Amino acid sequence: MSEAGDREAVHSVVGEEPDATALGPEEPEAASDGDETVDFANKPERKKSDLALRLGTAAVLIPFVLWIISVGGWPFTGVVMLFGLIAQFEFYNMIESKGAKPLRLWGIGFGAAVMAVAYFGSEYSATLLMTASLLVMMVAQLRKAQISESLASISGTFFGVFYVAWLISHAILLRNFDHSIAQLFGTDAVAALGVTPETGIFLMIYTLAAVIGCDAGAYFAGRAWGKRPLAPEVSPNKSVEGAIGGVVAGIACASLIKLVFDLLWPEMSAAMPWTIVVPFAFVLTIVGIIGDLVESLLKRDADMKDAGSLLPGMGGVLDRIDAPLLGFPAIYYMLIGWATFQVAGF
Repeated sequence: MSEAGDREAVHSVVGEEPDATALGPEEPEAASDGDETVDFANKPERKKSDLALRLGTAAVLIPFVLWIISVGGWPFTGVVMLFGLIAQFEFYNMIESKGAKPLRLWGIGFGAAVMAVAYFGSEYSATLLMTASLLVMMVAQLRKAQISESLASISGTFFGVFYVAWLISHAILLRNFDHSIAQLFGTDAVAALGVTPETGIFLMIYTLAAVIGCDAGAYFAGRAWGKRPLAPEVSPNKSVEGAIGGVVAGIACASLIKLVFDLLWPEMSAAMPWTIVVPFAFVLTIVGIIGDLVESLLKRDADMKDAGSLLPGMGGVLDRIDAPLLGFPAIYYMLIGWATFQVAGF
């Protein structure tokens, strides 16, 4: 069998569909998958069906996400918390498949608290809460009769709070960016930096445009030109060419969003000058690719195709937010760093 065929055979065994940065179409070939025979000649039709389901789900999700971002406030925070808790639940299912027994109720409870604190409190409050969550999980584990899986239980539960809840809580901080600036630098800095209550709308859409544009660009560039594997042990169907296409597409989409807002709603995008639009978008595409690879690594280790099945054609919620999970904190801290230099007069 050819090297490309070997890669497809790996996917038939593991059960992983070709993903966003696919290497491209393979030659029709057949291979045995134990009890059943996988006919690669029929796979293009299945890919088209999956793509149609993805597009249908996206057609519903995208307008809803844009609407809830524009609404902001508690409705936006509530949706972020809902997505975060579902994704955290899916994550705990993954580590349970490895034999660990996470402290689900404690993990979900602290996950909800971390996201709520992002709306009501401050970064310092969130840090205290994360520390408290680890201490409580240790005490909760001490009360369990079985201690053989204690290490996996504590670390897996805490990682679920950190990886999902804490990372996605930055979407709430980003949407309320004016509050973050006021807390860190004072109310005078808000006006001086051109930040308004609506600035968060632009920042959220800009971030999503970069990471989702990267995902879509990587998919089509990988199918058209993909040859060299990007991370063969983690996700054999991701290619270097697909990743490059994704970076270019992500930067283009983010830049287009900035242009549209500058023309139609300039007060929302005024806080982000063009000098940082492309560099920040570049970083977002890179961390988005890393986030996608990290989730692929976790799924491969758990021997799972998808983290869930809630979204038709897309898998679970965690499968859809794997790139934004790293993108939200990345753009947030880059913007805070840039604001720090501006306030300091550099």
